[in-house]
Amino acid sequence: MALNAENHVKSAAHPCVVVMGVSGVGKTTVARLLATRLDLPYAEADDFHSPANIAKMTAGKPLDDADRLPWLEALGGWLTRLREGGTGGVVTCSALKRSYRDILRAACPDVWFLHLVGSHDLVADRIGHRSGHFMPVSLLDSQFAVLEPLAQDERGIVLDVGPAPEQLVDAAVRALGGC
Repeated sequence: MALNAENHVKSAAHPCVVVMGVSGVGKTTVARLLATRLDLPYAEADDFHSPANIAKMTAGKPLDDADRLPWLEALGGWLTRLREGGTGGVVTCSALKRSYRDILRAACPDVWFLHLVGSHDLVADRIGHRSGHFMPVSLLDSQFAVLEPLAQDERGIVLDVGPAPEQLVDAAVRALGGC
């Protein structure tokens, strides 16, 4: 686990959290548990994709930045509404590049990132064993290729997905200041 101490959230009664990472790291599982633990609204980023984006990924074609922009703006709008409403929330989002996180930060300046990481082999195995998801394992390499880990000046924490999801949530809650 890596935590940027200067990015530790001391008091975040209603944080806006983005659970990020490549497909298959467990974003949905961890985000749902975290939202439940913190009693915050939850959203799945996949629900914000256009039908064209889903069709493209289903066909095994990676999205480009132009495909992602309206999706990221929609996610940013959701975060803005929750921040302005004072409720906070938890959303999944690959947020692979810093520029994508910058779009989310522009919409919600105090957003906090929970970056889940795992080995290529582990993540590929997870994707290969899940059903009902449009993301094929063939796109995993493209996600790892563009992934830019959280920088020291970005608010959040990086957690390896080896431990159980409940342990990851415990670590995230501690990093958020026990809210």
